[in-house]
Amino acid sequence: MDSKTFSMKLWPPSQSTRLMLVERMTKNLSTPSVLSRKYGLLSKEEAEEDAKQIEVVAFASASRHFEKEPDGDGSSAVQLYAKESSKLMLDVIRRGPRTKEDGNFIESDRVRVSHETVFDISGGRRAFIDAKEAEELLKPLRDLHNKFTKICFSNTSFGLDSAHVAEPILSSLRDQLTEIDLSDFIAGRPETEALEVMTIFSSALEGSNLRYLNLSNNALGEKGVRAFAGLLKSQHNLEELYLMNDGISEEAARAVCELIPSTDRLRVLHFHNNMTGDEGAVAISELVKHSPLLEDFRCSSARVGSEGGVALAEALGSCTSLKKLDLRDNMFGVESGIALSKVLRRFSDLTEIYLSYLNLEDEGSLALANALTESVPSLEVLEMAGNDITAEAAPALAACVAAKQFLTKLNLAENELKDEGAILIAKALEEGHGQLNEVDLSTNSIRRAGARCLAQAVVSKPGFKLLNINGNFISDEGVDEVKEVFENSSCVLGPLDDNDPEGEDYDEEAEEGDDDEGELESKLKGLEIKQEG
Repeated sequence: MDSKTFSMKLWPPSQSTRLMLVERMTKNLSTPSVLSRKYGLLSKEEAEEDAKQIEVVAFASASRHFEKEPDGDGSSAVQLYAKESSKLMLDVIRRGPRTKEDGNFIESDRVRVSHETVFDISGGRRAFIDAKEAEELLKPLRDLHNKFTKICFSNTSFGLDSAHVAEPILSSLRDQLTEIDLSDFIAGRPETEALEVMTIFSSALEGSNLRYLNLSNNALGEKGVRAFAGLLKSQHNLEELYLMNDGISEEAARAVCELIPSTDRLRVLHFHNNMTGDEGAVAISELVKHSPLLEDFRCSSARVGSEGGVALAEALGSCTSLKKLDLRDNMFGVESGIALSKVLRRFSDLTEIYLSYLNLEDEGSLALANALTESVPSLEVLEMAGNDITAEAAPALAACVAAKQFLTKLNLAENELKDEGAILIAKALEEGHGQLNEVDLSTNSIRRAGARCLAQAVVSKPGFKLLNINGNFISDEGVDEVKEVFENSSCVLGPLDDNDPEGEDYDEEAEEGDDDEGELESKLKGLEIKQEG
């Protein structure tokens, strides 16, 4: 027989060869020896089960090795197959026979195993791990009977040597894994090495059937996203995807959309703290548009302007199951606010909406407040801080607040509502709102009358935890009044160390009028705020 032809047949081994190895390992594991006298002898049934698992793991590891040397004769793969099998056999012998009481595999400052399904090495300080440390840390994953479905490698920096240790282990587990957290797992590594590590992990996990994937805090950029191409392309059933603080630029956003084959099951999509911009947001909007089951969408701190904001708002119109929406800290502007107001009525299940620092101004805020008043009956969290909202928009905001009887948190900080707006909001909160526990109207140019009304509106709410009215223009007398209102629950009132009793535009005449509730408060008291039936 030609030696070249013979060498080409060294790998992969035939099925009969693989079965023969299983039989040989079964016999070795169940035969008395020096080690079995020390650690205990396995029954033939247990030995056979372990032998089958060992062979699968060793075969996967050797196959991966052979794929990197496709022009070789397969001899090195055969050697690795035998070496890995021997090593795993020794691990099994040292483990000894299993008992019904066998439970968690390991517990330490860094490694945590929960309910035998979660393997987490994110504990403790961020650590650079080498091959030797990886061998030790990942040892529980080599257990042939493990039931891990979720793996978290966050807060642990892998280099090339430790990645090569993890590769065959992950490859052998990929059919049972459903959740993978690889956030912050290459910190401090040079770009070239980091990209290669990502490629190794992607290759090892390619073909897995994940429902949860977290690649956050890895400064991916387009190169990083494409390093995970194999893994991303093979995911057809993703339900949760996290790409936060990843340098997701316009190009990276397009790469994400290009590589993920299907988002029709996606429920959670987070893009927080990226450099996405308008064009990137337009790309992401295509992903959102084709995610009809989306329940939780976050695209905060992503440098998105008006064009991107409008695109995202229109795309969200397809997500009628939305429960949580976080668009904070972008440059949306009025036009995006109006565009979003047009689709809000479709979100009947929405419970949390975060719209702070979007440059909405009165016009955008009015449109959103009116839309919210007529929809989302179960809203629990409403945040619209830092939007240059003035007292002109306060009646619409107050009507919205009055209609939302399930509110637990209201944040309208860093606006210009002044006393007029604060009093209207306070009166909207007076009736009902039994679940309310936090109100923030800090930095709103509020004075004595507004502060007192807010305090009186929330002090009797069962379970109320925090009223933040810091950074306003409350007089010393006003501060004393507010503290008196909270005399029996002082911990509920937030700090007032940034309050400025001599704030700009200080109006002594209005302050004197406060003694009789003030002319302003008197006029506003009779205003009707409609509530939903």
